[in-house]
Amino acid sequence: MRTSNHLIGLLNFFTFLASIPILGGGIWLSSRANNTDCLKFLQWPLIVIGVSIMVVSLAGFAGACYRNTFLMYLYLWAMFFIIAALIGFVIFAYAVTDKGSGRPVLNRVYLEYHLQDYSGWLEERVTSQSYWMKISSCIRDSHVCAKTRRTYNSIPESAEMFYLRKLSPVESGCCKPPTECGYVYQNETVWVPGGGLVGADPDCVNWNNDQGQLCYNCNSCKAGVLASIRKSWRKVSVINIVILIILVIMYMVAIAAFRHNKRIDNDEPYGETRMEKSQPSRIHF
Repeated sequence: MRTSNHLIGLLNFFTFLASIPILGGGIWLSSRANNTDCLKFLQWPLIVIGVSIMVVSLAGFAGACYRNTFLMYLYLWAMFFIIAALIGFVIFAYAVTDKGSGRPVLNRVYLEYHLQDYSGWLEERVTSQSYWMKISSCIRDSHVCAKTRRTYNSIPESAEMFYLRKLSPVESGCCKPPTECGYVYQNETVWVPGGGLVGADPDCVNWNNDQGQLCYNCNSCKAGVLASIRKSWRKVSVINIVILIILVIMYMVAIAAFRHNKRIDNDEPYGETRMEKSQPSRIHF
């Protein structure tokens, strides 16, 4: 019996540790929301799940130490719903980020992003007028485009060097016009029309050298934000899947240990279960 209680307590300790990467992922998404992605509601489900796992694992640890059956039942049921919520979040994250990626451009290292490559709930959310006003304002206030500027002995970076840079999706989509527009590079955020006609892409007309406007109203900027969110979510989802597998394994071991304790408390021989009800419930621990 002591061995089972020690095992349950140890499992809860590891569950507590497993909550740290989940909470860390939510905090990382929150920092991205404030500085880069600018979509500020996506991180809260992960933060809530991480904190919930911490609290529930502490309850399970106390239940194991003090052999409190109520706390153990609370722990097992709460962990069941938390694991289900985490599974749902991982599925949701992959479902809304299943489409879209950058397109290579001739003689450029950076990729460019097109809104037509994205669709679904997340695309509709980002491109809605009410949300995009907040997102574009966030990008502007973060000065992400101003941070792309580089000078060498007070001389702006040359076009050839700029074309060799690996820009982030937001930098590529929001801080410069699309390549097909035919603008000529002056510096990272100043481009002038070339000798020919401006391309047919609507973003070519939306581009403005005003540092408060740039391409913040371009579809390429919206696509860049979607690509940045997709990249962030995919990174966090990989960690969540690993933690989820660990949580499920520990949860199954905890159920087995708890049932072993119940058999000992009921003086049941190992391998037999005493029938306490004529019609036992289908779900029991």
